[in-house]
Amino acid sequence: MSGPRQHPSAATSRAVERSSGELSTLASQRMEEHLGWYRDLSAEERSQVGLVAQAGISQFIAWFHQEESHPPSAISIFANAPQELTRSVSLRQTLDLVRTVVDVVESRVESLAGPGDEQLLRESVLRFSREIAFAAAEVYAGAAEARGAWDARLEALVVDAVLRGEADDSMQSRASALGWGDVADVTFVVGSTPAVPGGAVPAVDDLRRSVRQHGVEALAIVQRSRLIAILGGTREAARVVESVAGCFGPGPIVLGPTVPHLFAAGRSARAALSGLVAAAAWPDAPRVFESDVVLPERALAGDPPARRILVDRIHRPLARASHAPLLQTATAYLETGGSLEASARALFVHPNTVRYRLGRISDVTGYDLTSPREAWTVRIALALGRLAATPAPSTASTPTAVGSAASLLLEETSKVSSATS
Repeated sequence: MSGPRQHPSAATSRAVERSSGELSTLASQRMEEHLGWYRDLSAEERSQVGLVAQAGISQFIAWFHQEESHPPSAISIFANAPQELTRSVSLRQTLDLVRTVVDVVESRVESLAGPGDEQLLRESVLRFSREIAFAAAEVYAGAAEARGAWDARLEALVVDAVLRGEADDSMQSRASALGWGDVADVTFVVGSTPAVPGGAVPAVDDLRRSVRQHGVEALAIVQRSRLIAILGGTREAARVVESVAGCFGPGPIVLGPTVPHLFAAGRSARAALSGLVAAAAWPDAPRVFESDVVLPERALAGDPPARRILVDRIHRPLARASHAPLLQTATAYLETGGSLEASARALFVHPNTVRYRLGRISDVTGYDLTSPREAWTVRIALALGRLAATPAPSTASTPTAVGSAASLLLEETSKVSSATS
């Protein structure tokens, strides 16, 4: 515990008080000479930093002159413009500023201190500089806390806008405030929320921190039992999510398609959320997968975009006149349970012809009928394509037609099970 504070002589106090303007000028010159970041600031920002330096020197002189033994309070040094200072100057640069002012005052100790007051003046400068450093840390910590809370609110609003598909001006403004105005290659990711102490905040922080270790930007929120993340700046989102899968709770983690920018992320969100719902229909689903992998489950669950994608990717190319033999071969192969010989007999062609056409079907659609799961996907797509090609029923016959269509889809699904078993 330190003893009672010693007080300077009247001569030393007067000398220090008269030196206020000179010390401020010397401090500004020293910063201009030795601090490159200070020279790079705008005139307004340099003025703000200079005001803080002058306030520090004035506060020191006032405290040094006082006779009370209370510790110095340097919070008021930053009271005038803490927000402006924390935006333009980092904490490290502020400590450079403190160090420069201390060096300036220490360099004038011999000329300012009266006989016997030299050590007292040095100790007073060091004590006051410590208070300034702690005050600066407190100001920056408060600013960071306030900024973090505000950013969390903005982040939640942006993610909610993506979920709602509201890519309007307000979303653009909020995204720009978060630094996401120009982020490209955006992917929506959803999984379950982990059971971690502290609730949602630690889960979100852990996910965001883990993702950024891969150089990827992330927006993340917890929505009920779901942990949602929007990744930006990578075309390898699946690889990143695989590496941070431990940040999610148990169950599947689904990625939507990667889109060019945040304002198109609504499509990625809808696909990922649909994939998470449909994942229950695929017991052997991997831990992390893309929403397109469960297109047939999504279609059966009633997802219109999934149905359109399947029809566009599979049925429509095969339904072209030039690919009529491929459509016939796909139908025969699926109807015969994946048998080359039976398909060849049904089509009156050689088995090698069937084998060749299966290769062509894979080239045209991207799906391999010799794979049970991909064959099931093709069967669902062909059934949906046939339904889409069916003329719209009249009002009077709508219930019967709808029942027939549902029966056809169920019949096709039952055939899938027998074909892939």
